[in-house]
Amino acid sequence: MIFNRIIDRFQLKFKDREDAGNILGESLENLINKKERNNSLVLGIPRGGVIIGWTIANKLSCDFGIIIPRKLHAPNNQELAIGALMEDGTTYLNETLVKELDISPEYIKKEKLDQLEEIRRRTQLYSGKTFNWNQNDLSGKTVILGDDGAATGATLIVAARYIKTNKNPRKLIIAIPISPKGTINALKNEDIDQIEVITSPQNRNFLSIEQYYQNFDQVTDKQVIDTIQRNLK
Repeated sequence: MIFNRIIDRFQLKFKDREDAGNILGESLENLINKKERNNSLVLGIPRGGVIIGWTIANKLSCDFGIIIPRKLHAPNNQELAIGALMEDGTTYLNETLVKELDISPEYIKKEKLDQLEEIRRRTQLYSGKTFNWNQNDLSGKTVILGDDGAATGATLIVAARYIKTNKNPRKLIIAIPISPKGTINALKNEDIDQIEVITSPQNRNFLSIEQYYQNFDQVTDKQVIDTIQRNLK
């Protein structure tokens, strides 16, 4: 995109997640026609991706729900994802990173159990407060998977694999404000039909997702619940 080539010359900063979601929504308006929007579903990844996803869904006037993958964290580094998983056990592991860090199978097993517990906690907490898309067949639907950024892409990869394997959507779109080029290349290797990204810096220029936001305050469970309940009104 010409827009991407221009903004990559400087560091774009979004005001907040809602601002980023609005920009993505405007971009997707040009990609998805009105007829297709009527058969589209936006899924946000908690917590920050719920704000992004809800804003996109509001912009496109289409259904909204949440999907809950969890990162598998590296030992002694909660910011580094070595993979991710879904509640049904669908797992993505960055085998190269696991090998480089010499991470044991025992550590991975325990980390998976810990994150499954958190997935179940969140599922119970958010249950009944949003559209229960997971009970439905998504055949023929366009599914837009939204998050507030992708550093490693682990949660997006595992969520995309789960959706494609279990739900058979007509089209799967990833919508993210920021992701380094290396991660975008990794996402392109997945069974994803479209990747909509506002800015994608070279890996050497990328430190964190937070650096691309003026306000990147942590999103709380209450904010997630408040946001998804807005969708039911």
